[in-house]
Amino acid sequence: MSWIALIIAGLFEVVGVTGIQMITKGQKYVGFAVLIGGFLISFTLLSIAMDVIPLGVAYAVWTGIGTVGSALVGMIFYNESKGRLRLVFIGLVIIAIVGLRLVSN
Repeated sequence: MSWIALIIAGLFEVVGVTGIQMITKGQKYVGFAVLIGGFLISFTLLSIAMDVIPLGVAYAVWTGIGTVGSALVGMIFYNESKGRLRLVFIGLVIIAIVGLRLVSN
């Protein structure tokens, strides 16, 4: 259950960051609502996950999911670079997240 909460927390971090991008693109009110809602849910679920998952592991996985998710949102919706090296390094972050899950109790 804690790992599910952590994964969902990471996904809502992406929602919050997307809200920031919306604000910078001129959608101030909707973007602000998305930012607040996304991060409120994200931090709540992160704190629930940290009841069981150690701080360092939980934070690394949470930020990793946010990093990968934000990069993918940028590439898909905001026409950011889809270069091969960028995709390779996104893949490495995913491998690191899976590795942390495998070695954590």
